[in-house]
Amino acid sequence: MAVVSQSLDTGWSWKQRSEDTNEPMLDELTSSEWTTAHAFPSEVHVELLKAGKIPDPYVGFNEHREWLYRTTFEYEATALSNSLIEFEGLDTFCDVYLNSQLILSADNQFRTWQAPVEPVVGQNVLFLYFKSAKHIAKDLEAQYGIVRAGSVNLGDPSRVYVRKAQYDWRWDWGPELMTCGPYRPITLISYTTRIKNVYARAYTQLVASPNASEPTQFVYPASLIVDISLQGLANSSKAPRARVTLKDAVQGGVIRQDVVSLTKRESMRPRSDGENDEDAFVFVEALTWSFDTSSSDMGVGKVELWWPVGYGKQNLYDVQVELLDGADATSTTIFDTNTQRVGFRSVKLVQESIEEPDIHGKGTTFLFEVNGVRMFLGAGSNWIPGDNFLTMLTPGRYRDWLTLARDGGQNVIRLWGGGVYEPDVFYDVCDELGLLVWQDFQFACGVYPAHNEFVSSVRAEAIDNIVRLRHHPCIALLCGNNEDYQQVLQWGDVPDLPARKIYEHLLPSLVSSLTSPEIPYHRGSPCGGEGWDTADPTVGDVHQWNIWAGEKPWHDYDRMGGRFVSEFGVPSFPCMRTIEYWLDSADVPKSQRYAQSKAMAQHCKAGSYERRFAVLMNELLRLTGDLETHVYNTQLLQSEAMGFAYREWRRAWRGPGKQYTAGAIVWQLNDSWPVMSWAIVDYFLRPKPAYYTISRELKPIVIGISRTVTKNRQCDRPRQFYEFGAFQSTGATLDIWGANSTLSSRTLSLEIRYFDLESDWTHSESMRNIALAPNQSTEFLTSVPCHGPPASSKTASQLPNPEATTTYSVVVTAILRDPDIGKFVARAVDWPQPYKFLDPPEPGLSLRVEDDGETVHATVVRPVKGLVLGVDDPERGDDGVKWSDNMLDVVPGDEQVVVASGLGGRGIRAAWLGKERAEVCEVRRV
Repeated sequence: MAVVSQSLDTGWSWKQRSEDTNEPMLDELTSSEWTTAHAFPSEVHVELLKAGKIPDPYVGFNEHREWLYRTTFEYEATALSNSLIEFEGLDTFCDVYLNSQLILSADNQFRTWQAPVEPVVGQNVLFLYFKSAKHIAKDLEAQYGIVRAGSVNLGDPSRVYVRKAQYDWRWDWGPELMTCGPYRPITLISYTTRIKNVYARAYTQLVASPNASEPTQFVYPASLIVDISLQGLANSSKAPRARVTLKDAVQGGVIRQDVVSLTKRESMRPRSDGENDEDAFVFVEALTWSFDTSSSDMGVGKVELWWPVGYGKQNLYDVQVELLDGADATSTTIFDTNTQRVGFRSVKLVQESIEEPDIHGKGTTFLFEVNGVRMFLGAGSNWIPGDNFLTMLTPGRYRDWLTLARDGGQNVIRLWGGGVYEPDVFYDVCDELGLLVWQDFQFACGVYPAHNEFVSSVRAEAIDNIVRLRHHPCIALLCGNNEDYQQVLQWGDVPDLPARKIYEHLLPSLVSSLTSPEIPYHRGSPCGGEGWDTADPTVGDVHQWNIWAGEKPWHDYDRMGGRFVSEFGVPSFPCMRTIEYWLDSADVPKSQRYAQSKAMAQHCKAGSYERRFAVLMNELLRLTGDLETHVYNTQLLQSEAMGFAYREWRRAWRGPGKQYTAGAIVWQLNDSWPVMSWAIVDYFLRPKPAYYTISRELKPIVIGISRTVTKNRQCDRPRQFYEFGAFQSTGATLDIWGANSTLSSRTLSLEIRYFDLESDWTHSESMRNIALAPNQSTEFLTSVPCHGPPASSKTASQLPNPEATTTYSVVVTAILRDPDIGKFVARAVDWPQPYKFLDPPEPGLSLRVEDDGETVHATVVRPVKGLVLGVDDPERGDDGVKWSDNMLDVVPGDEQVVVASGLGGRGIRAAWLGKERAEVCEVRRV
């Protein structure tokens, strides 16, 4: 008979466990205090909110109690001989009872749990008893000892003993909210024989073409190998059959189909499932197909490769496995079906010697090669859970987040190790959008234990998630932990990491045995240097936090990179609309509307943020007591710093033999609640200005300008700064370069223009036939003088020192164009720093909107810095409007066009450096 799956998603109710712990727990079933669940899957704080028992999901409730859930379901008599209940996610310590019989004791939020059951015909009662993870963590800490686990703002160190999302204990961007509940689906499965698992191994490999006229020509033959794991065969004498069908995931057309006979083999092999299940059998290589990818003719037996976004199409295919009756070779009765979506691609982590040193030395590369193409994965973001309450995250919300990343020029997402392994929809969307995934195993910033019970739980967790994720073409790297090696190195008082047993032995052995071709594995992030040296810029990856820590100015990002920068960032406030959300409360008086208020501090969890912000802000910008101006300034700071880092690290991708920096992943894409953080898109999916700046730096072709200011003597100030105090600026030079991520060279023209902010002086020059090499950066001009107006044009107050350079007020712009048609390709605008010394002129901003009501043209009479456009709509703000660009530097004669999808002809507000409080602008409509 066919497998029957019944989703247990209705009839749920919940309650807090009685404080009388002497009362038998099962007696709670007859209590009258149960509340109907608002939704399922469920999380108790969301239920409390929906029931009106707490005022807000992010303030003022007790998170350390025990909670109960129950439901009833009907079960009909059937000839199927086996039943089990599958729990895709229980958070975290949960005893599960069916009809008052204990069937499961779960202790790991990251596992998929299965319990064999014998439901009765008629009504059955499923009862879940969730215990306090915080209390259990403290009990385990008392048993095994107190350890170091991050800084004090990362929550209680007892968290390391519990396999639960670590950010629940608080992080430096999120609140302490100890969630619990059945947060993912629960399903009753009845079967005689079922498909336990399918591993569709779709891959390609680069080989020399046998018909190539040149030795460098290659082809990509593709292969599909299908392993099939069956459960329920132990007492069966019949060899079942499986029909395997490969379909185009979009068009649905069948590319190939076969029926294979499955002959019993030995008990479960590690490569296919990893667990020893006496009632499960694996059929390794039950089917092997080969395909041609070299022809554009998509006939029978042909497939196309899957590529990361920006390098080709994201071609996806469905591998459908149908379990057929083995007793009758002519029967088409289907007992069970399993479908996996795959893409044909190869991925490698290349760590090879670098012979020509950069500023850091030689060392080795840390780069990714997909389908034989080495790629700069600088277009990326770190991902934290998108909500503290995971049941609030819908498939649509996941898609919106990831689409924002893709549309922002990004091609890689790193899933950080202090959250969760995301649900299937996350990886499905990454497959569709062409976003590569760097997946951390869930360990973050701590000295984790390695006693037998802990390692056993981690082993089962790793197997569950490797098996679940391994078929996705988006998966590019599995990483052992986040910052565990680095934290030990920083502290200096921890003699060893017990969990090295996990990171260096258990996890790599599981990845090797469970994946084929083997998914690249990295033991920790950051990691790479001799011993535990996680800061070696010549080996492995680095996390660059010296800037935010206040040790160096952000102007040194170019000198503080590495072979791969997998974390870096500067925080900022979100938009005023998001800030109003947390200020709009009866218990928040209007007197709290300033940057250093208690209400603001509640929504800023970063350690030492006052001091760190003060250093970065005060160096660059003027002090202000106005909240909206302060918010704008933090956003400008984040935008400038992130743009500079991406620009310079992309510059360090210099081509074969000199691929010094192969990627940079900003911390962070998103927020888990409304907060001031490093995110470039806030909790409500409202992009910060830095999102647009980063997007521009990740265009396929970009141009960069770097200014170095000469001082009259050696000083400790940023080399980009003009000085007017103890030091004096005597000149300035420019570097101008381009970067091209496409695989084709380009010949372009270069225009350079200069504008003085204090006069009408301008200067321009141009170059033709600028060659831009493929898949690397190209230097155009190095250390050329920066032009400035004559000294005679400056007053004594403007230029008190006659030996000083006049370039302190000069804006430089560089534009690349197609020389044949004059079409714009890329632009860069460099303003003199620090901005606090500038008196920006009135720009004479003109906005013109086309008759579609959405295409906005911006022009200026004088240069404008950091132009932020928004919607003049007091009710909705920018919600529902998608800006194609923002945070613009506009100069005279260079009109910039922005599409505001959803603007619908409404008015526009604008802010810029010198006018940080947004005001409504006059708009011409044509």
